[in-house]
Amino acid sequence: MKTKLFAIFLCASLLAMCARAKTILPDACGDDSVKFDVKTEQGQPAPAPLPDGKAQIVFIESYVKNMPNIGGAPIVRYGMDGTWVGANKGDSYFTLTIDPGEHHLCASLQTILGRMKKNSVGMTSFTAEAGKTYYYQFTITDKSTLTTGATGPGVTNGGGGISEDISFDFAAVTEDTGKYRIKAGKLATWKNEK
Repeated sequence: MKTKLFAIFLCASLLAMCARAKTILPDACGDDSVKFDVKTEQGQPAPAPLPDGKAQIVFIESYVKNMPNIGGAPIVRYGMDGTWVGANKGDSYFTLTIDPGEHHLCASLQTILGRMKKNSVGMTSFTAEAGKTYYYQFTITDKSTLTTGATGPGVTNGGGGISEDISFDFAAVTEDTGKYRIKAGKLATWKNEK
């Protein structure tokens, strides 16, 4: 009887710890339980012209290829005004036609690794004008060093784990940079995982 009671107590304690470990995301994001399965395609046509009275936003992911392996190219989810609007994977992009006005954006690395998940969120806001295109890029950078003194993107802490010095940046980029990233990148399409 004591063994069963101990097992029940242990399971309840573990569940409580998992519930507390849930990531709290900014209001601009969506529900953290939403996950995406992303496919990318090279050589897609440029985004279509904007409909009258609308604006466009292009979400770009910049993936440092020599980062520690975190299950292949990372998936980044993008939220706007409290709802996930899509995702991309690796060096990819997608576009979204939006209404003019103020918008609150969020980008979040889709991961189950605790220390990466809690620090991998970027936020910004902007005011969209009809007829304009805005480019936002989520960049993953590793600023750590090995004991040999090597530095740069993708250098791990030497233990084979994820470096504490990995940073995530989500910011507007120039039109020239955005157009180049579309030309050099892959178009991302996604569906929600069940």
